[in-house]
Amino acid sequence: MENIEAVKALAMAIVVSVGVFGPALGIGNLVGKALEAIGRNPDASGKIQTTMFIGIAFTEALAIFALVVGFIIKFT
Repeated sequence: MENIEAVKALAMAIVVSVGVFGPALGIGNLVGKALEAIGRNPDASGKIQTTMFIGIAFTEALAIFALVVGFIIKFT
């Protein structure tokens, strides 16, 4: 029984770490490109920031899904 719990904990760690890695890269890329766009056209910063925050929210949802899957693996 103890061995199964250790495997579940390891599986949760792997799922969450892999599942969060992609959105972290995506958010970094998104913010970097938004800053480049604001640097090129400062007058459009309001529209760019709004779109950036919406994109961050959608991308962060993927990381939350990975966390939920990790918890499902751990506690079932």
